[in-house]
Amino acid sequence: MSNVRLSAYQVMWLFVMFDLPTVTKTDKKNAAKFRKDIEKDGFTMYQFSVYYRFCASTESVDVHIKRIKKITPSFGKISILSITDKQYSNIINIWGKEEKKNQLQPIQLEFF
Repeated sequence: MSNVRLSAYQVMWLFVMFDLPTVTKTDKKNAAKFRKDIEKDGFTMYQFSVYYRFCASTESVDVHIKRIKKITPSFGKISILSITDKQYSNIINIWGKEEKKNQLQPIQLEFF
């Protein structure tokens, strides 16, 4: 078996960002189906309308972009962003504390 070293400039990350209509029952069904379909294709939710996945090559990116285009609903906006692993490593994530369920949150009062 040969050892192939992956370059941070060849390994890719694919982001899918979307804003799909959810006005009618059909819209909601189509949006939910799109989310389920991209999850079946290996994407992970980053935020509610932002999903991402690792791709070992640009060829893999092309395959997944074709799949996304094939399952895209008729209405709405979908953006696809591909970045190298090197660019991905520059992302700065700031995560706050997780909220505990059933815990009362203080209310900020405003005085005039």
